[in-house]
Amino acid sequence: MNKLVAEFIGTLSLVLFGCGAAVLGGEHVGQLGIALAFGFAIVAMAYGIGPISGCHVNPAVSLGVFIAGRMNAKDMVQYWIAQILGAIAGAFILMVIAGGTANGLGQNGWGPGYLGEYGLVQALVFEIVMTALFVIVILGATGPKANAGFAGLAIGITLAVIHIVGIQVTGVSVNPARSIGPALLVGGQALAQLWLFIVAPAIGAVIGGTLYKLDVLKA
Repeated sequence: MNKLVAEFIGTLSLVLFGCGAAVLGGEHVGQLGIALAFGFAIVAMAYGIGPISGCHVNPAVSLGVFIAGRMNAKDMVQYWIAQILGAIAGAFILMVIAGGTANGLGQNGWGPGYLGEYGLVQALVFEIVMTALFVIVILGATGPKANAGFAGLAIGITLAVIHIVGIQVTGVSVNPARSIGPALLVGGQALAQLWLFIVAPAIGAVIGGTLYKLDVLKA
């Protein structure tokens, strides 16, 4: 249970800090500030709850860890539930602080009217590739031959860089829970496009996890 509570709190914090930076401070900190908020949130949670649950705070990461053979299916599903509930809670807290959803909750999307107005194919490719790379970094940084003390920094920096590159493309998900929380509360287009931010990260996670499962990236 302590692992599930840790995943709940970690995912809540990621959504609250990252999406909160976009909603409450975006016009002041800009795209770089939002990217760093997501990255720093992961760094903080990695050292705060990493020793408890591994700090997945992301269903795609849990899927990649499962595919790589480092987690069983039961634990993975339990992690998914805790992560999604945490993301919903984080989005709800942000909604209360922001005073509603009129300006959104940092939801993901693509197409006309959304940030850089990139298309479906670009959004799909971005989310698959970036999730695969993110999972590869996580599995490598937490592997048996890695320096565990620096794992949080490597993972957080990677997430920040992904956001620097891709905020204009999709707002950056690479994390189904992070997308589900805001989309459920905002509804409309965000909810209609949510499927991509579940399917694409899952595909990316399978790619990353499989590379480790087959020892393609064995040290």
